[in-house]
Amino acid sequence: MKEKEQLILQLIRQNPFIAQSELAERLGLSRSAVAGYISSLMKQGKIIGRAYVLPEPSRIVCIGGANVDRKAQADASIQFGTSNPVSVTQTCGGVARNIAEMLGKLGQPVSLITVVGDDQEGDWLLSTTSAYVDISQTVKFKGTNTGTYTAVLDGSGEMVVALADMAIYDAISPDFIQKRWPHISSASAVLLDTNFSSEVLSFVIGRCREEGIPLCVVPVSTPKVKKLPKDLRGVTWFIANEEEAFALAGREGTVEAAIDAILSLGVENIIVTRGARGIVYKNKQTHGQIPAPKIDVVDVTGAGDAFVSGFLYGINRGESFVRACKLGMSSSIITLQTNETVCSQVTEQMIKETYQHYFSLEEL
Repeated sequence: MKEKEQLILQLIRQNPFIAQSELAERLGLSRSAVAGYISSLMKQGKIIGRAYVLPEPSRIVCIGGANVDRKAQADASIQFGTSNPVSVTQTCGGVARNIAEMLGKLGQPVSLITVVGDDQEGDWLLSTTSAYVDISQTVKFKGTNTGTYTAVLDGSGEMVVALADMAIYDAISPDFIQKRWPHISSASAVLLDTNFSSEVLSFVIGRCREEGIPLCVVPVSTPKVKKLPKDLRGVTWFIANEEEAFALAGREGTVEAAIDAILSLGVENIIVTRGARGIVYKNKQTHGQIPAPKIDVVDVTGAGDAFVSGFLYGINRGESFVRACKLGMSSSIITLQTNETVCSQVTEQMIKETYQHYFSLEEL
């Protein structure tokens, strides 16, 4: 059977519009037999949709949130019970969406599986994201608001209150993911944030484990990391900050103890980001720390997402675990020196030059 499937794939590569009748004639098979092979190949994700579209090589699929982030900063101290003059800024957000956009800017084939509302905010998010990311698997839900996060800051820049409307993600079920599994199963790696329900997270982790698909899990926040299942076998890389790592480990103490606790849940590789103190990494073969270079920080917003993007960029290029970590830090360095969540000017050449400047003189 495998031999016949390979022959069919070879003919489809030569002509994606080839008819099943022609395939049957050239292979000496019945039309119904060819239809069975085609159905099997589609379930495996080796061909996608009509016209036998072949999956892109080394494509990363990002599953998770896509939000509109707003920041309202008061001109002076907040006065409750009355109107306050503020300056409002709006950016695209969502951990999975941010990571996907930056991967696209770094020249990586990437797609995004998420949901937005059938509203102006959703249109804006998709329009902005589609310049760098395949959004063919993203869905608009009618009668539901696009996810939004609004932070209100006082005159000194301290957050007074944050307002999150993320109800749209409650509508996502394992069946929603199952319908898109042929697209997911053909990926070189999957990125999963924790915006969706516990049931969805468990489903994706379990399927990736069963099918041997490399999976990177990134918590959105300390509360949302607790939605992850206790069985994390199938998670190839887990990337979190210290607070998230302690929350998942269910203990305080040293970061090393938290790392060991998470590895005991089945994670293969773990990275804990520690801001200005750099990162700690560990797997069965190696462990260590990489200090953060001293730089002039403009804004820390988006630095964590940038790290994940740079790391997956390295993994997708076939770099070692440690070198991918350094590429992740290079990506963070670029973002930290801007006031943008996703640096608009970032390029593949820029991340290579940053890596060489701060971590190595080797050519990438």
